[in-house]
Order: sequence, then structure tokens, then C-alpha cells
Amino acid sequence: MTAPPVENPLADELAKAAQLLTAATDIAVSCHIKPDGDALGSAVGFARAAAAAGKTVVVSFGDPYELPDYFSSLSLDLLVPPGEFPTAPPMMVTFDAADRSRLGSLAEAASAAGTLIVVDHHVTNEGFGDLNLIDADAAASAVVTYDLIRALGWPLDAEAAFALLLGVVTDTGRFQYSNTSPRTFHVAADLVEAGAHPELIGQMVYENAPFGFLAAAGAVQSRAVLEPELSLVWSELRETDLTDAGILPVETEGLIDYIRIAREADVAVLLTEVPEGTKASLRSRAVVDVGALAAAFGGGGHARASGCTFAGAASEAIESIREYLRAR
Repeated sequence: MTAPPVENPLADELAKAAQLLTAATDIAVSCHIKPDGDALGSAVGFARAAAAAGKTVVVSFGDPYELPDYFSSLSLDLLVPPGEFPTAPPMMVTFDAADRSRLGSLAEAASAAGTLIVVDHHVTNEGFGDLNLIDADAAASAVVTYDLIRALGWPLDAEAAFALLLGVVTDTGRFQYSNTSPRTFHVAADLVEAGAHPELIGQMVYENAPFGFLAAAGAVQSRAVLEPELSLVWSELRETDLTDAGILPVETEGLIDYIRIAREADVAVLLTEVPEGTKASLRSRAVVDVGALAAAFGGGGHARASGCTFAGAASEAIESIREYLRAR
């Protein structure tokens, strides 16, 4: 027996957003820096629906303005470099950014926007817009974006549906994470019915990497350290790994999954050398809230997937993480 539909907790906010967006003629769309599938998928999916509804739309994200090859299957005709983004847009909508700083070089545009609408699903997002569509129970920002497009009554073509499905699939780990709910499947089914092809997402995201990625993955796996007393497994990705493999940092998405498979550990950490110091990608199976862990060091994310950046070297970063886990 089919369960009765549950009223959307954002019903009032969605109605207000629909009213504001219907009245807008020009819409500037952004997402967080170094976008993942949910961030860019949500932004592109919304932008395509807005354009189909007759709006003038521009999409961008803050520097560094670079994308991995697997995004090439998205319709990116509305995407422009951040330097071409309006400095004070009359209407701006952000996607999957948990706070204003995550917009990077577009944060000033958000501050100067006539109206700012924030679409997100991070529990840490306290709301930095004039109107905030934040649903921490949604599996992905793409689900909230889907709700917004439906509230607007805008057309959802195959390319927009594909972009949104990309967000749903990647943020649920191919429907494997605990954030996957019955509603997630209902939304995914509607997107497939609208023309999205899930097999293309599988090929594009999970079966698509340069040959050098294998060498980088091998280097990371060879350095993996298991610390059973903390239920922790961790490793490092060094700048020399990328140089030796002939690949870019943006092409290393997914390396954390090569670490997290160790069944002896609840927490997995991949430490990456970055200009600011050390970036930590964090994953948890079931026990530790790595979103809270990341927040303790100025980062953020979800209970099972998050990240943060440390000013020091990898050795200092992992010791800080150890101390946090010991103190739990």
C-alpha cells in the first residue's frame, strides 16, 4: 500500500521563492567553489529550467574555474567564468553552499544581490539569504531544487532532469548512503521519466578517469594507515603524486573511496596537499559524525561525508583528527 504524501516542510518558503522568481527577468545562479555533482547539477538543472521559462540566466562558480572531464556531459552553455558574473545581480540563487564563504570569489556578488535565495541541504547552513530553502533531511540539494522547479511550474526537459539526477546520484553515493529515503527514489524516478539517463551518469562519474589516476590511486593506497584503536584509516595524496601521474587535482575526485572500503575502520580520511596547507576529506560508516568533526576545524558537510582544511602539514592535520577522535 502506498504511503500518503508527506507535506513538504519548505512549502511556505517554496511558495515565496516561486513568487519572487516568477517576477524576476534576470537570474544569476551560483554554487560552491570546486563544485561536486550536487552543486553543479543543481545549478545547471535550475538554470536550464529557468531559461526554458523565458528567463535570462547566467551560471558560474568562484575560482578556481575548472571542472573535471566528467562534467562534460552536462549542458554547460549557460556557464560563464566568474569574471563575467554580475557584480550586483538583481536576483541571485545559490546552490549547495553551506555559507557565504563557500561561494569564494562570488561571495561579494551574493552580498550585493538585490534578492538572494539560498538552496541547500546542509544541516550546518544557518541561512545567509533573503530567503532560505534549506532542508537538512533532503538527500541532496538537487532534491530541494527539484521541489523549487515543481513549485514554479517550470518545464523540466531531459537535460535539466539529467543535471538534477547527477546531484541525487552523487550525493547519495549511488543510493548507498543513509540519506537515501523513499522520497529520494520518487524524485529520481520522476527525473528518469523526464528523460534523464542514469547509465550515462554511471559511465560519466564512476567509469571515467585519466590513466594517470590509477597511479595516483596506487600511491594513496600504498600509504594507507589503519589505526584500529580509533577505528580510523587514513592516507595522503601528495603534490608529487599528481606530477608523476600527469593529472590535475580536479581529476582526483573519488580517491577517498579507495580508502573508506577498509571494513576495520568507521572513519576514513584522505589528506591532500593544497596551497593553503592540507585538505582533509572525511567519511564515516555509521558511528562518528564527520560533519561535526569537520566543523570543529572550520569545515563542514554531512554526518557521513565532510571536509575541512588545516593550515599545517599532513602530519599535523592527522594528529588533530586523532585528538578529536580520542576525546569523543
